[in-house]
Amino acid sequence: MVDNERNFTEKKSHCISDVDPRSCSSSKEGKGKQLWKKVRYRLVEYHSLPGYLKDNEYILHHYRSEWPLKQTLLSIFTIHNETLNVWTHLLGFFLFLCLTIYTAMNSPKVMDLSTLHLPEVLKKADFHKLQMELRTCLPSLPNMPNLHRFQQELNISLPSMDYLPSLSNWYIVELLSNCLPERFTNSNHTDVCVLHSMKDDVASLISPVMVRPITRWPFFAFLGGAMFCLLASSTCHLLSCHSERLSYIMLRVDYAGIAALITTSFYPLVYYSFMCYPIFCNLYIGFITLLGIGTILVSLLPVFQTPEYRGIRASLFSGMGVSGVAPILHKLVLFWHQPEAIHTTGYEILMGVFYGIGALVYAMRVPERWMPGKFDIAGHSHQLFHVFVVAGAYTHYRAGLIYLRWREVHGC
Repeated sequence: MVDNERNFTEKKSHCISDVDPRSCSSSKEGKGKQLWKKVRYRLVEYHSLPGYLKDNEYILHHYRSEWPLKQTLLSIFTIHNETLNVWTHLLGFFLFLCLTIYTAMNSPKVMDLSTLHLPEVLKKADFHKLQMELRTCLPSLPNMPNLHRFQQELNISLPSMDYLPSLSNWYIVELLSNCLPERFTNSNHTDVCVLHSMKDDVASLISPVMVRPITRWPFFAFLGGAMFCLLASSTCHLLSCHSERLSYIMLRVDYAGIAALITTSFYPLVYYSFMCYPIFCNLYIGFITLLGIGTILVSLLPVFQTPEYRGIRASLFSGMGVSGVAPILHKLVLFWHQPEAIHTTGYEILMGVFYGIGALVYAMRVPERWMPGKFDIAGHSHQLFHVFVVAGAYTHYRAGLIYLRWREVHGC
């Protein structure tokens, strides 16, 4: 008992001793700083937020508020009400990055006809026999060009040419490479009965062999717009809690990304549908580009980010998407007899449904409106909106592949 009193007296006297009277206060300050850091990086409720972070009053808890940049970046690996907002679009970004790389690696395999020794084969081939063979395996043979005329032109043009233009159709090249046996390309064998296994669509083989590969910038512009939108959105949701200035900047980048996605989504549709009608092609592309730039400029207004303008934001971006009805209907009028036109339109309708439902959910703030606080971590409207955006963009990617194949085969 006496020892305990003595120890207590020594500790107390140590804090007020004349040796270092500041040691006790510095210790208290260190503990105070540690406690303040814990409190500062703690998730807060909606009513504790500064005004610029108050966006959805139906999400009540788990907010980050004015965290330092380092902790804000590291919060990508922690649980809060923006975690799924970040990851839904970040994973979407990596999905489209992989699709872009895959599409670039599987672009048309440009192949010189001379690498297959086809000039000699075609000059020596019995085209009458070839035509008879094709009649039995290719129902669309009447669409083939005159093979004898092609042979004559080939014989005349070859001596004056150093090389033949490249094959333009990527999957026809693959079919042709698989169909021709090795002995047919690496020897003087001239047997022409090698096309039995080809599909009907190879009936257009002869006509496009002198055509250069179709341009792909509209398709890659769309992929770039999708990646920019998804990455900008993910970054915005991660960093906006840092400060009011950074929040203002990131929201503008986010809105620009949405406008870029909608604008570039028009490019494959318009370019490949109207590539043979330059006036309409330039008109539609110019219109949607100007509309996208105008939307970005409007989004720079500070009032545009306030919760009261949530419906206007959704309506503006939805209006950009609805403007795509005009070129789609125009495409159907011009190419109603083409199955590719119908197929791509189906994808585009599905894309519009995804985007429309996403915008509606975003504007109405469901389901958290019905049960405030129950969907703070998972399932609230913005997360659902992100999922619909990724689904709509992927649907448009599938439509773009059909456009490319259509124009590779048929040209204009």
